Amino acid sequence: MTFRVLLLAGATPLAFLSSSAFAETAASAPALAETDGPQSQESSVGTGANDSGTIVVTARRRAETAQDVPLAISVVGGDQIDSTGSFNVGRLQQLTPTLQFYSSNPRNTAVNIRGLGVPFGLTNDGIEQGVGIYIDDVYNSRVASATFDFLDVKQIEVLRGPQGTLYGKNTTAGAINITTNQPTFDFEARAEASVGNLNFVQAKAAVSGPISNTLAARFAVSSTNRRGTIYNVTSQQWIQSQDNLGLRGQLLFQPSDVFSITLAGDYSEQDAVCCGSVFVRTGLTQRALNRQFAALAAAQGYAPASTKPFDRVTDLDAALQAGNKIGGASIKVKWDLGQGTLTSVTAWRFWDWLPQNDRDFTGLPIVTRSQNPSQQDQYTQELRYNYSGDRFDFVVGAFGFYQRIDTQGTESHGSASTRWNLAPTNALYNSNVLDGLTARNTQFLKNTSLALYGQASWKVTPELTLQPGVRLNYDKKDGFYQRRVFTGAGTEILLDGTTSATKTAQLAIFTPQEIAPKFSDWNFSYDFTASYKVADGVLAYATYAKSFKSGGINQNGVPTDAQNNPLLGTATVKPESVNHYELGIKTELRSIGAIFNLSAFRTDINDYQANVNNGQFGVLRGYLANAEAVRSQGFEADFSIRPSDRFNAYTNAAYTDATYRKFVDAPCPPELAGGTVATGTQVPGAAGTPGALSPANCDISGQRLPGVSKWSFSFGFEANAPVSFLKQDGQIYFGYDGSYRSGFSSNPTPSIYTNVDGYALSNFRAGFRTDDGFDIYGWVRNAFDANYFEQLFVGPGNTGLIAGLPGDPRTWGFTLRKAF
Repeated sequence: MTFRVLLLAGATPLAFLSSSAFAETAASAPALAETDGPQSQESSVGTGANDSGTIVVTARRRAETAQDVPLAISVVGGDQIDSTGSFNVGRLQQLTPTLQFYSSNPRNTAVNIRGLGVPFGLTNDGIEQGVGIYIDDVYNSRVASATFDFLDVKQIEVLRGPQGTLYGKNTTAGAINITTNQPTFDFEARAEASVGNLNFVQAKAAVSGPISNTLAARFAVSSTNRRGTIYNVTSQQWIQSQDNLGLRGQLLFQPSDVFSITLAGDYSEQDAVCCGSVFVRTGLTQRALNRQFAALAAAQGYAPASTKPFDRVTDLDAALQAGNKIGGASIKVKWDLGQGTLTSVTAWRFWDWLPQNDRDFTGLPIVTRSQNPSQQDQYTQELRYNYSGDRFDFVVGAFGFYQRIDTQGTESHGSASTRWNLAPTNALYNSNVLDGLTARNTQFLKNTSLALYGQASWKVTPELTLQPGVRLNYDKKDGFYQRRVFTGAGTEILLDGTTSATKTAQLAIFTPQEIAPKFSDWNFSYDFTASYKVADGVLAYATYAKSFKSGGINQNGVPTDAQNNPLLGTATVKPESVNHYELGIKTELRSIGAIFNLSAFRTDINDYQANVNNGQFGVLRGYLANAEAVRSQGFEADFSIRPSDRFNAYTNAAYTDATYRKFVDAPCPPELAGGTVATGTQVPGAAGTPGALSPANCDISGQRLPGVSKWSFSFGFEANAPVSFLKQDGQIYFGYDGSYRSGFSSNPTPSIYTNVDGYALSNFRAGFRTDDGFDIYGWVRNAFDANYFEQLFVGPGNTGLIAGLPGDPRTWGFTLRKAF
């Protein structure tokens, strides 16, 4: 069997599959596999390669080789996911440089592509995701699903650029499409176990086979446990642990070769001691010096457990919890009508979120309780028809989506809150006026989306292909938010016109509020791609897409005026308007198994949906607003080579320049905030003068979007040699995967205090495998024990406190797997 490496312009040249073929492909839309029927053991394991080793994709609803498809998508096979330890989206980003993943807890998770997707910061349920996550054609509306372990995955496809004219939910930045292994009419099974330092234990198993001549079943299970990486001296616990369980079952009914029904159900849960932070530093703000962190801490005799963040020690005193459950069921019906295929996908999914957090980032009882548990149900229905002809192909479809989210929030202050939040000159400074102050939030969201879409492909000549696509979308959101405030004695604080010093102090922390924001709108979008085969093995393409992201509503409350009335004009945010351009060339030198691809892109967004912070302790820590204009542009270059079955290597580079082109009323960074507000006043210098007037907002036009590294790289190789070991013929192998990301901003408004330095990670593995599916290897990740931050956080109240989430230290272990 001959194996070839296939890469794409604008995609990550992912390393290699540990037991079969390299999996890297290209496409213009998610390769929502149209091959879900019965599969032999050979075809269902590994990469999606056909018998010649060529990678085949079905992104345009027909089988095509990767290098013949315009636009960019990379496909990572299940074996490579396992061998590189990329068992969730967070680790997958080390293989795909244009993918950004940031998570302070499952709910507050951002998955972006090319710097675009969702606003960086606290999650607001009132907006859509810019990067769609799909599992077997089923859209997952909440990005919390990205924090779970992959379960029995056949392949994962990472798209770049707007999607929506071929399927499902419209997304403006890209999509992650996950395809699981399907039931088979030939018996197959696999099992895997891993152990490592930090008490790491991971086990996976899957079994598939026939129940009758027309009915097949598949069941898979995955479990991951690991001790935390940060020690909490207050609770005497390791936090940031892993405790994940996943189950998935499928039934395939296929009475004929042209008709099939697949019923699938899954359930996953996380019960980790999570999620916390460590002290990183303090920085000068505009507050008076006696109201900044050093003086506030000294006044209460407090010092952090450690001022060295990579001691990985914290003293958070509030309870921590990240209870996370997700699951659902789906029915997929496929009917081959000759030249076309009719597909229906009906699905229900749920998400239950039960958190507890420490929102003051210290060991003081300032915020003693912070939680916003929520329950979500979503229902989706997709119906599509795809036709394939000699020179003309098309896909038409309809998609319906309904979501209901209910949230019940509680935030309480403790005995240290009064002296932390009131000035020493305040007569209430030594009282307990803020002790027990509690905000109770009730909110719900009803979200409806309906769409018609279609895309055609016309082969004008054997070399030239034109591909237009259109989408008509309707979105409606109905929300409700209520915050009630209670004193420590349980008395409700009302906005009834009465005033007192005590009430003024309490309302400065929490203000009662009730709003019922609504949004609805129609939108029409389209795209056009032209591709031309310049020569054998050389494909050039160009794409323009006019896309959108639905308007949103603020589900976490809105700012208030001087009389504590909600500013209702901020209750909704306008839709994003997206113009996307891309050029690329894909080349393949088959004689030596080499690929070199290059793409350039530019995405312009008007009315970009940004997350802004107001520095309060209360539940209104962040809200949504529109930035006038944002731009992301750059290039991606990839090279790989596989001169023989014994060696392959790859490298790729991505340059992403993502900036606010116009955002004149953004919240100011901490170094320019905290003083007495004076509208329009500009504070000179990086830190200004403590106690000076602060601007009401700042013009950050031209500054970088948060969470985006300008440069990112991935690179690696694998070498193997045939050997006989324990009377088994096989291969010994050694692999390396490295990645580098340059520095990025970790605050919605760039700050000199929240710039995360660039870092490089190196992962190694070495082992022995046989052709019959036995594999044993050792691995080490972050081999050189690099110290790096995944995120930095600005403490509430502009005190100058900066907390952070360190990345994983060096980990190592061993894995044994066997396929039957």
